[in-house]
This record gives sequence, C-alpha cells and structure tokens, in this order.
Amino acid sequence: MDNFQALGISAKLSAALKSQGITEPTPVQERVIPIVLNKRDVIAQAQTGTGKTFAFVLPILEMINPQKGDIQALILTPTRELALQITAEVKKMLKSVEGVNVLAVYGGQDVVQQMRKLKGGRQIVVATPGRLLDHLRRETLTLSKVAMLVLDEADQMLHMGFLSDVEEILHKIPSKRQTMLFSATMPQQIKKLVAKYMRSPEEIRIKGTQITLDEIKQIVVETTDRAKQATLFALLDQHRPYLALIFCRTKLRAIKLNSELQENGYDSDELHGDLSQGKREQVMKRFREAKLQFLVATDVAARGLDVEGVTHIYNYDIPHDAESYIHRIGRTGRAGGEGIAVTLVAPKDQRYLELIEKGIKATLKKSRTESQQDKKPAGEKKTVQDDKDKNPRFKRGVKTEKTSTPRKSTGKTNTTRTSNAKTNTTQKDTIKKDRFKAKPTSWAKAGKKGHGTKGQQKTSRSR
Repeated sequence: MDNFQALGISAKLSAALKSQGITEPTPVQERVIPIVLNKRDVIAQAQTGTGKTFAFVLPILEMINPQKGDIQALILTPTRELALQITAEVKKMLKSVEGVNVLAVYGGQDVVQQMRKLKGGRQIVVATPGRLLDHLRRETLTLSKVAMLVLDEADQMLHMGFLSDVEEILHKIPSKRQTMLFSATMPQQIKKLVAKYMRSPEEIRIKGTQITLDEIKQIVVETTDRAKQATLFALLDQHRPYLALIFCRTKLRAIKLNSELQENGYDSDELHGDLSQGKREQVMKRFREAKLQFLVATDVAARGLDVEGVTHIYNYDIPHDAESYIHRIGRTGRAGGEGIAVTLVAPKDQRYLELIEKGIKATLKKSRTESQQDKKPAGEKKTVQDDKDKNPRFKRGVKTEKTSTPRKSTGKTNTTRTSNAKTNTTQKDTIKKDRFKAKPTSWAKAGKKGHGTKGQQKTSRSR
C-alpha cells in the first residue's frame, strides 16, 4: 500500500498518479483528502503550487457514481485558465475511471456547443460563475443533483466581483451537499460566506511561505522608474531564462512592455483580460510547449497558471502585499525544482517591499542595477564608449538621450538654427537607420509590431 492508498485513494487512481511521477502526497493533500472522503465540509487556506487541485479532485473521483449521468460535482473557479487547468488534471485521471465525464464551462466558448455537450451527460462540471449563471438562466443545465461543491480560489472570486454570482449559484444547489472551499487568504466577506453556506467545516491552514523561502532564490534589484526597462533587459540577458513570467500591474503596462520586448528581439507575448479566448489559449499553448520564452502577464490573467519549467519570475511592477507576492513567485520552484524570483524596486516602492518582507518574515537580498555596479572608481573618468560596451541597449541600436550644449550668440541666429536643424535631422536619420539595422531581417519582413511571428521566433535571442 502506497501513501495515497493510506489516505483512502484506490489502487487504480494511485497507479495513475504514479504514472505521472506523483508518489508522495503534499501536506494539503494529506490533510484534506481524508476529510473529504468522510463527507465533511472543509476550508483549506493554501497557496498556489501546494497541490490543492488533487486534494479535491482525487476524493471527488472516488465518490462519483458513473451509473448516473447527472452533474454530481461542481467546481467553481475565477478564471477560464484555471477552469481549463483543473479540467486537464481531471481528464488525466479519468483514464483510470470508466464512465465518468468532465466538462469545462467558461465564457468565450460557443454557448450552443456547450449546451450540446451538457446534454451528453457530465458528472463533473468545472465552471466560471458568469457562464454557469448564463446556462442556469437559459435552463440548459440543472444543479439539482449536485452533491459536491468546490469553491477554488474563493478570495480571487471575491476580488473579481463574482461573490453575488456565487451566492446566486449556491441557491440553485441542494443545501444537503458537501462544500470544499480553497483560498489563499480569508477576507471578512469570505468568512461570512462560510458561515452562511457551510456546515461545521473543518479548517486547515497550509503555510505557503515555506515553499517560497526554501525552494526559490529571491532577489530585489534596486532601480528607478526611468531605468526599469533597461534594467529588466540587462537582467534577461544576464540570466538567460528557459521560461520566464514577467508581471505587470495593469494590462496597459503589460501591452507596452511586451511591445518593447518584441521590438528588441525577445521572444515574448502577453496575457491579460483583453485577450480573446482563442488568443489566450494560443499564447498559453506556445508557452507550455516552450515555443515562447517570455510571458508578460497581469495578476488576474495569470490566476491558475501552472506551467512546468518556469525558471524565472520577474516582478516588473512590485506587488502591493505579501499574499500577491507569494502567488506570483510560487509559479517557479515547483516539485522540488529551484527557481529565481527577481523584484524590481524603485524608490517609491520601498513601502511595498517592507510589507512583503514583513509578510514572508524574511529580509530579501538586495542587488544594485548594472549601471550602478559598472561605475568607475573615483577619479577615473567614465567615457561614452564605456556605456556602449556595458549597456546592452546601445548594442541593440536603441535611441539614447541626447545632451545639448549652450549656443553662443553670434548674431547669425537664423543661420545657426538652420545648421543645427540640419545636424539634428541627420542624427535622427542615422539613429533610425541603425535601429532598423539592429532588428532581425525576418522581423522587418513581418512588418507588424507587437505580434509574435514565426520569423521573429527564429531570430529571437537564444536561451
């Protein structure tokens, strides 16, 4: 008998886990699985990357009745990506369970196609609140036979404004059900939800900070707002990550940064709320298959993102609290592997850095920016050529700031201005020519800024 069987998981499912290389249950799985199998309500406060998905998927599969085609288990998630991820994990396990089907229900898909699949019989539905409510109002599905309910990442559903939708859905489910709630944090509104809709739940808290401190090398790079982009580029050139996630505070900043990365020859793309479902899935497929090296994302868009092989996390914009910080960097250093998390900190970000260090109970290692490290000793003059040798932005032909010297009054104002205008025009033309020369040939042929093309991928920086 292996460790999963000792928790009450069948030999078939244990063998399926072993075929995926999973032999030891995580702390959250060890504590949650027996409670769920005993048909008790449970609240698990656990971070992303702790193995919480299998903590509810495994016992659900043990208790599902394949003979009945009704929806018996409903899993609610805040994002489409998380819904797809959970569905993929369930499907892996269904190879060992006959007669059980699962369906992901989320916005951006054809409603009629979803209706057709629902009529075919699905015992497990993984859904986002908005699209599920749409089906309930259309009366294209019923939740009257649901015996098991999972609220995954409940705090994020609250932050994204889904709480009223969740409550409306709960009224459509039998009160005599088993409810499992998973959340990284427990805001007051989630506690009220628990008190109102759960029956004497057992509470479990798994410390996620140990994962981040033990398995991820965390670095703070001090910079300025003005130098932040150049600092990031220098770090990417220095670290040469296999797969990297770069976090921005807003979708507009993510779009802008991705555009700059692509323009400078990096193999990147973006993930944010404005993407269509088709584009989102295309981007994620490329990233999972390591055909895309850098993914620029917002916090909400990256919820539920679980990609093997992410070696580096870059906080281009610092998160505003420890919980968000842990969520971000928890996407590297998984399954015993080592990861690197780099946070760029400008002077105005110091208060957020203090909050993070207080929350994780650790002082993060500080590192100076490359420009500071390369300063010459006192008394030794630094030349423009030194900058060109050291700063990768010069090598890429990126336009630099020009300094002007005061003009002497000669009495020939018009002639001087005309001469200076000609000189400036010549300088601008030269810079433009150099910049276009610096771009890969295939990028110039693509002729489309801000989109990851095949030509760009071939000429992007080597890993």
